[in-house]
Amino acid sequence: MDRPVTTLFMLMSVDGKISTGATDDFDVDKDFPKIEGVKEGLHQYYEIEQTTDLWSLNSGRVQAKMGVNTKKMPKKTPVSFALIDNTHLNEHGVRYFCALSKEFVLITSNADHPAFSVKESNLHIIEQNQLSLKDALGKLKSEFGCERITIQTGGTLNGLFLREKLFDYLDIVIAPVLIGGKNTSTLIDGDSLLIKSELSKLGVLKLQKCEILENSYLRVRYAVVP
Repeated sequence: MDRPVTTLFMLMSVDGKISTGATDDFDVDKDFPKIEGVKEGLHQYYEIEQTTDLWSLNSGRVQAKMGVNTKKMPKKTPVSFALIDNTHLNEHGVRYFCALSKEFVLITSNADHPAFSVKESNLHIIEQNQLSLKDALGKLKSEFGCERITIQTGGTLNGLFLREKLFDYLDIVIAPVLIGGKNTSTLIDGDSLLIKSELSKLGVLKLQKCEILENSYLRVRYAVVP
């Protein structure tokens, strides 16, 4: 392929929610550790996360929610990060990812993004007039040698990956909790289909493995049918 092999790796509730509420004040990474019956098995998700690809694609909004704009600088890891962001990261957040990453690639359509003022040897910027996931993935492979990448973005961007047929695999950890709320972000958000001719945009899956984890957690792995 002219792009990396992609795997969507996410933690979600039984009803498909990837957040605990409808605003950025809610976050599973912050809230699940406080919930009896959920916190006990949560470590398994983070342990599995450590075994994913050496390239990871995230969104600036999700990372801002996790506090990278104010966190102290991390230790270097062997993982390279690509981040889609226009307005959520500040200069500290950019430097945070430079410190964390082997290579850090920012994908943006904001010509005034704070990253343009940062000079780090491992910082690379893919500037686009408007977001093109296909083009960005192609450049990650051709310019940076990315062969496989784990996708961990929010529901809206996940929806774009789905509609553009850019998912190859899904690796989902399911927490034993129901969250609810029609405005709470799900695994796949974005625009709904409106006409029957668009049914080809659905993501048909083939189950590869289903594991029963500890503390009522599940892990399901699918291949996306071409």
